[in-house]
Amino acid sequence: MAKDILTADNIVLGATLSNKEEAIRFTGNILKDNGYVEASYVDKMLEREQLTSTYIGNNVAIPHGTEDAKKQVIETGLSVVIAPDGVDFDGNTVNILIGIAGKGDDHLEVLSKIALVCAEEENIQKLIQANTKEEVLDLLGGVN
Repeated sequence: MAKDILTADNIVLGATLSNKEEAIRFTGNILKDNGYVEASYVDKMLEREQLTSTYIGNNVAIPHGTEDAKKQVIETGLSVVIAPDGVDFDGNTVNILIGIAGKGDDHLEVLSKIALVCAEEENIQKLIQANTKEEVLDLLGGVN
């Protein structure tokens, strides 16, 4: 049976991250530690960020691996890291990091669901101010 794409184990609230690289590694390591990706996928997430920023606006970044990193994905999964103080992504402040690992074309459907949630400023504020992982699951759990 496939794992849920997003579980409470994949969510970290109140993270303090000093820079973009640390933020991407932290987000990727959640996916690695929970068995969604091989360790080398995290490096592919950093490589992807050098090609083009994963900042999507609204204080949200969606770090993910390069196209050739797909073979390092074990299961489709998401990690969500809330950094209330923010992380600098090339001049943009990121408070919500959503790490994605998609098997096949799964990431496209997952991305569209995330984009719908993150397009609403009210949802962004709810995520940043979430006190429990359940609050995050309530907003993003539609990906499962």
